[in-house]
Amino acid sequence: MIDELHVEDVALIRDATIRPAAGLTVLTGETGAGKTALLTALKLLVGERADATSVREGADSLCVEGRVFCGPDDVDGHVVRRRVEASGRGRVELDGSMASVHELSELVGSTVDLCGQHEHQRLLSSSTHVALLDSWVGPAAMEALSTYRDALSEVRVAADELDRVRQMAASSTERLDEASFVLSRIDEVSPKAGELEQLEESLPKAENADALIRATEGGREAIAGDGGASDLLSEAVASLRSAQSFDPSLSEVADRIESSLIDVEDVAEGLRRYRDSVELDPEELEVMQARQACLQGLMRTYGPSMTDVLERREKAAELIAAAGDDGAHERACRERVDVAERALCDAADVLDSVRAEAAPRFAHDVSAQMTRLEMGGAEVSFETSRLPRSEWGEQGPSRTELMYRPGASMTARPFRKIASGGEVSRVMLACKVVAGESDSVDTLVFDEVDAGVGGATAVALASVLKDLSHTHQVIVVTHLAQVAVPADRHYLVSKSSGGRPETTICEVEGEDRVAEIARMLSGDTGETSLAHAREMLDAAL
Repeated sequence: MIDELHVEDVALIRDATIRPAAGLTVLTGETGAGKTALLTALKLLVGERADATSVREGADSLCVEGRVFCGPDDVDGHVVRRRVEASGRGRVELDGSMASVHELSELVGSTVDLCGQHEHQRLLSSSTHVALLDSWVGPAAMEALSTYRDALSEVRVAADELDRVRQMAASSTERLDEASFVLSRIDEVSPKAGELEQLEESLPKAENADALIRATEGGREAIAGDGGASDLLSEAVASLRSAQSFDPSLSEVADRIESSLIDVEDVAEGLRRYRDSVELDPEELEVMQARQACLQGLMRTYGPSMTDVLERREKAAELIAAAGDDGAHERACRERVDVAERALCDAADVLDSVRAEAAPRFAHDVSAQMTRLEMGGAEVSFETSRLPRSEWGEQGPSRTELMYRPGASMTARPFRKIASGGEVSRVMLACKVVAGESDSVDTLVFDEVDAGVGGATAVALASVLKDLSHTHQVIVVTHLAQVAVPADRHYLVSKSSGGRPETTICEVEGEDRVAEIARMLSGDTGETSLAHAREMLDAAL
């Protein structure tokens, strides 16, 4: 829900703030007053694409700030700030921290639905109709669709593997000869995983064995040899022990030296064991060096790493096996494809069944709302037809399209072919009312929903929008007094005259609101119009 929106330097708006009601908020004003600029600000708030041409003439940048609550569990809300410079560069902040437009769209855009001309065009596209139905059905449709997509993915993976195996089986003699040579060359060396790393660790020790023996023996001799550190420490202990009777504190010093002597003797023994472990074997060293050279040769040819060498061997062996296994591998892959196809067909049937069961109910509910909107006997329905297997896609195995029947005696035809602009707006609203009971959108913003509407239809439209505002925050840009009257909050958008026009937005209440309703009713604020406006407002209370 949008708690507050502050706009600076957007189109003709220099500075404006609105605080939409939790229910129904309307924006009214003369044509060209600047309502479109406010809609532009709302689009920026929810993460839509920025356009530098929206920056007010003479300003360096525009700024849109808002406080929004994303869902019923969002107690503290989020503060959004979006700046777009005249040069085209933009900046987004969420709760005081830099963020991306994508993050803004994910957080706020998913809770606000802008139902303008773009939404009308989406409704005219048959590709969106099945998504509309699935959204209304909810978890059952989403689970069935997920299972279908998983099955479709498995078929594609299995089919790709089958194609790969077939291509290997059909390999030319030249490719097989090359694979045989590669396999023979690598197997001649027979590298093992981790072998090279082990050699690289062991070789320096083998190549410098003599130096290591001399160093460790020298260290051991200095510690444990005649006159070495061990003997000297022992002499020190004996000397201190002989004098400790004169000063008991020397006993503690002697104890510490004895403890160090134990550690020194342990070090000497460790050096001896290390010296004995070092093998000075020229023949073994030569073997190790030759082995390293062979492995490095493979890497130069099939590398750059030993992992690449082993993968090259695996592919060569697989190619040769595929050509000589009498089709066993191909048959196994074919069986995998068949199993996956059967699972896909089962998932497709379940998905179609879920949609087929729900479609009449959804269409009935939408048609009921259309009746409320004074659309006479007009109805909608869904037509589903199974596609050829080759045309199955991510949305399912069937084409699902919204059909429109203008009257009870008329034939239903594709909605996109026969609906007028006003009918599209009202059907879209009817769909929003029905789907709104199950969707996760908090705020609905309607623009042009009253196009071509008047009289009793205007009253009906106002009633539907008011009902919708009981479950959603609804913001409507309207020219109809009937829609403006039941609003919980009413903002007037006006444009100043003079040298440099400027759009102002202010909340209207009391007599100011009466005057605006009167203007919307008859274009003037005469006593008759004002009286009619008061009567309508009183009736709405």
